[in-house]
Amino acid sequence: MENLLKSIFVAIFPMMALFGLYLGMEQILIGNPDRIAIGISLTSITIILFFGGLFVVSQARTKRYLPVYTSIIVLGYILSLSTLLYHPTPTFKLIIASLILISWFLYVYWYSVLDRRSETQFVKGDQIPDLLLEDIDHKPISLRSFIGNPTIFMFYRGNWCPLCMAQIKEIARQYKELEQLGVNMVFISPQPNKFSSSLANKYDLGFHFLTDIHHEAAKHLGIYSKNGLPAGFQLLGYDSDTVLPTVIITNSNGKIVFNEVADNYRVRPEPETFLKVIRKLEDRK
Repeated sequence: MENLLKSIFVAIFPMMALFGLYLGMEQILIGNPDRIAIGISLTSITIILFFGGLFVVSQARTKRYLPVYTSIIVLGYILSLSTLLYHPTPTFKLIIASLILISWFLYVYWYSVLDRRSETQFVKGDQIPDLLLEDIDHKPISLRSFIGNPTIFMFYRGNWCPLCMAQIKEIARQYKELEQLGVNMVFISPQPNKFSSSLANKYDLGFHFLTDIHHEAAKHLGIYSKNGLPAGFQLLGYDSDTVLPTVIITNSNGKIVFNEVADNYRVRPEPETFLKVIRKLEDRK
């Protein structure tokens, strides 16, 4: 139920910011700007730039609490709130500004925090489970088929997630070192096969793009995220359920040597973190 509420919330919140910007700019453009018009415009445009930046600028991670954005948004709200000094009755614009501010803090402290499972079914020292997935040619393939080389398994939410795409792009830049270290790079998503195929064609680097059919692997591992897709993306062909961003690294014997389940979808490890783990495996040989 909580994920469903989050799905609806994140679809509505940017639209609310657009409405706030309209209210503020309408006053400014007619040549009658007041504090609330300037304040709600500042708050709203900061939120719009943040969300727009996630899709336009390739960034795999952000600060956990987004201090710069939050400071500007609060400053804009304080400017709007100062209208109460000469107009003690809250106006419609001030009510909207208040809702936008509350929504921002809900986004940072509630929506961004993922339902991190305590019952994940993998820990360091375990063997990677024998789970079946599907490759881009619709052929079944087991996680254990990669035993023989160190392997990085990355579970990502889908092509719709800009941070996931930026993270894959980062790893692609490390391709030569990964190849020299003999690493299998395996990207796993529950999204329809056609989306994974498009990524495989884009990054023609010997990476493996697999589909988790019916979320079976995610459910087994305890990283399944029911209703984790933002409302509206279903129209693009994605399923409402997704996966928690997760990285599992195994050695050449298939033993798990590193695992991380994201507890905030905007906070993800740097590629260098994975490379350090792999290099340590090489040093032990």
